[in-house]
Amino acid sequence: MLPTPPALWLAAALALPQDPQMPSGGIQDAPADLPTVVVTPTGSARKAVETPFALELLGAETLLQRTYRTTPQVLRDVPGVMVQETAQGQGSPYIRGFTGFQTLLLVDGVRLNNSVFRAGPNQYWNTLDPLSVERFELVKGPSSVLYGSDAIGGTLQAFTKRPYADSSTPWAGELYWRTSSAEESHVARAEVSAALGERSGLLVGLTGKEFGDVQGGRDTGTQENTGYDEYDADVKLEHALSSDSRLTFLHQRVRQNNVPRTHRTIFAVPFEGTDVGSELRRDLDQERELTYLAWEAGALEGPFEQARATLSWHEQEETRDRIRPPSGGAGPNRRDLQGFDVGTLGASLEGTSAQTSLGTFSVGASFYRDDVDSFRRNLADPDNPADAIQGPVADDATYDLFGLFAQDEFALSERLDLTLGARLNHAAVNARSVRDPQTDTRFSIRDDWTTLVGSARFSYDVGDEGGAHVFGGLSQGFRAPNLSDLTRFDSARSDEFEVPAEGLEPERYLSYELGLKLEGEGTSAQIAAFYTSIQDPILRVPTGNVNADGEAEVQNRNVGDGHVLGIELAASVDLARDWSLFGHTTLLDGEVDTFPTSAPSSSREPLDRLMPWTTEAGLRYERGARGPWAETLAIYADDADELSTRDASDTTRIPPGGTPGYFVWDVRGGWQVSSALDVTLAVENLLDRDYRVHGSGQNRPGRGVLLGLRLRF
Repeated sequence: MLPTPPALWLAAALALPQDPQMPSGGIQDAPADLPTVVVTPTGSARKAVETPFALELLGAETLLQRTYRTTPQVLRDVPGVMVQETAQGQGSPYIRGFTGFQTLLLVDGVRLNNSVFRAGPNQYWNTLDPLSVERFELVKGPSSVLYGSDAIGGTLQAFTKRPYADSSTPWAGELYWRTSSAEESHVARAEVSAALGERSGLLVGLTGKEFGDVQGGRDTGTQENTGYDEYDADVKLEHALSSDSRLTFLHQRVRQNNVPRTHRTIFAVPFEGTDVGSELRRDLDQERELTYLAWEAGALEGPFEQARATLSWHEQEETRDRIRPPSGGAGPNRRDLQGFDVGTLGASLEGTSAQTSLGTFSVGASFYRDDVDSFRRNLADPDNPADAIQGPVADDATYDLFGLFAQDEFALSERLDLTLGARLNHAAVNARSVRDPQTDTRFSIRDDWTTLVGSARFSYDVGDEGGAHVFGGLSQGFRAPNLSDLTRFDSARSDEFEVPAEGLEPERYLSYELGLKLEGEGTSAQIAAFYTSIQDPILRVPTGNVNADGEAEVQNRNVGDGHVLGIELAASVDLARDWSLFGHTTLLDGEVDTFPTSAPSSSREPLDRLMPWTTEAGLRYERGARGPWAETLAIYADDADELSTRDASDTTRIPPGGTPGYFVWDVRGGWQVSSALDVTLAVENLLDRDYRVHGSGQNRPGRGVLLGLRLRF
C-alpha cells in the first residue's frame, strides 16, 4: 500500500488503526470493521464517539455481509431512515423526514447533487455503485456549514476504495458475485490493484448488474416490467509525493439501461387498492461520470497543518422514453422523449490548523458550476416549436454555488468540547430558455441568493474512560432554489404536471438536538432527540389549471412554515461469548403549512411520506474475526396513515388510507472458507409477506435466497 500521510483527514478516515468496539448504530459489524476516526461530521479526523452529531458508520464488512443491492438500500437498516423505492432502480432514502434535494451525497468530498435534482424521491443516489465504496458515513440533521445547500435531512459521504497492492504483493484483486432469487438478479464485480513502483498504486473495477422482474410476496407474485441492467467502472490512481502528501485521480462511470417506472404503467400490480397506471412505457436511461484530481498534504508549516484541494468534473445524463395510449382512445400511441445533460465543474480548497490553545481551526471554499442542456421531442409532432424550448428543466442554463466556511473546534474544559462554525453561500441561476405554460413561448429566469448559516455543537465526556458522551447543539441549514424548483416543465406525482415558477427564496432550517453515545466493554448505544423547524419550504401548489392531458397544474411556492421532530435509539450488547443482541427504533412526526387546493387558503398537514414508527431487532452469533457468523433480524413498521393531501392523491403508490404496516423476518450467515474465499447466504422475507415501504411504487421482494461469494487473489 502507498505511504499514507498520517495527519490527513481523508487518510485518517480510511487508514488509521481500527477499533473493534466502535458503536454501529444498531448494525452489527464484524470486528475491526469500523475505524477509530471519522471525518464527515466536523471535516477533521475525530473519534466517532466524540463527534457532536448523530452518526452512522457502514464499513466494508457490513456492506459485504448485508449484500445490499444499491446505495439507497445501504441505509435501509439505519435508524431515522426510510428507503422509498419508486421502482427497483429508483431508490431514495428519507432521512429524518427529508429526501431528494433535501439530502446530500458526497463522493470523496465531491457533491453528487446538482441543480436538476427534483422534489421528493429521485433516483440519482442509485447511480453510485456500492461495490466501489470502502465505507459510508452518514451525518444526520443539517450540515450546511460544512457542505452548503441541500444538507438538511442528512449528509452521506461515500469513501471509494483505494489501491491495496504493495511492493511485496505488486498485484492483488477480488472477484465478487451476488445473486437473489426474488429479484432474479445477478451482480458481478472484478477489481485489480497494482503497485506501480514504491510511490504509486492503481485500482481498476468493473461491475455488471442484471435485475429481473421482482417476485413479490405470496399473493403478489411476479411484478412485471421491473427489471433493468447496469454497468459500472471505476479507476483510482494514487501517487505519494512524499511521506506526508499525495495526489489522487479518480474516474467512475455508471450506465443504467431502460429502468422502468412501473407504477405509472399498465404493468403495475395493485396493492391494497392502489390504482394501475395508464402509460404503456416509462423507462429511464441514466449515465453518470465523475472525474477528480485531489491533492492532500499534512505536516505543513505555517497556519495550516493539513490541506486538501480538489478539481472535479461531473456529468449526469438522463433520457426518459414514454409511450401513452392515443388521446381519446383513437389513433396511434403517443411516444415522447425528454432528458438533460448536466456538466458540473467543481473546485474546493480546505485547510486545518494544528491544535492550539484556541482550538483546531478549519477554513474552506468551494465552487460548483452546472451547465445544463435539456430536450423534449414528441415523436408524433417532432416539429412543434414549443417542445424545442426546453426539456424537463430549462435549456441553455447555468447554475453556480459558491461557499466560504470557517469552523473552530476547542475545549472549554477537560470534558467539554465545542464546535462553532459559519458559512456564507452564494447561488446564482441563469436559465435562458424556459417555457411559459400559458403561451408556449420562451422566456428567461435570472436570480441569485446569498445565505449565511451557523452552527454550535458540543460533546461532553460524562465517563471516566471516555466511553460516554452527551452531544448536541444547534445547526442551521438551507437549500437554495435550484433549476428544478424554478423551471421544471414535467409530470410530477400521479395526475399532476409541474410548471416553472419565479421569485422563490431559499428554504431555511434550524435543528435542535440532544443525544447520548455509550461505548463500553461489550456494549454500545446511541440515542438522539431532535426538533427541526422549517421556514419558507418550497412546495408544489395547485394553480387551478388543468392541462390537455387532464393533469392538475402545480407550481412551486415558498409556503408557510413547519417542523419535524423525532427520537432515535440504537443499541448493541454482548449476551455471552460469541452472541450479541442489537436493534434500534425510530419515532418521527412532522407538519408543514401547505395549500391542498387551488384556493388561496393554507392548512397544516403532515409531511409528505412521513416515516411510520419503525423498529428492528436482531440476534447475532460470531465465532471470532474469521470464523462463521449468523444473524436473524426482525423488522416492524407501523401503519403509515398520516397522509398529506398530496399523499392521498398519489393513488398509484399509496393505498387509500395509507400504507399498511408490516413485519418481516430475515436470516443470514456466512463464513470464511479460506484466506481467499468468503461466502454469504441469506433468506430475506422468510414469511413471504406482501408489503411495501411507504410511498414506494412497487412491493418489496417476497421470500428470496441471496448468495454472495468473494474471492481474493
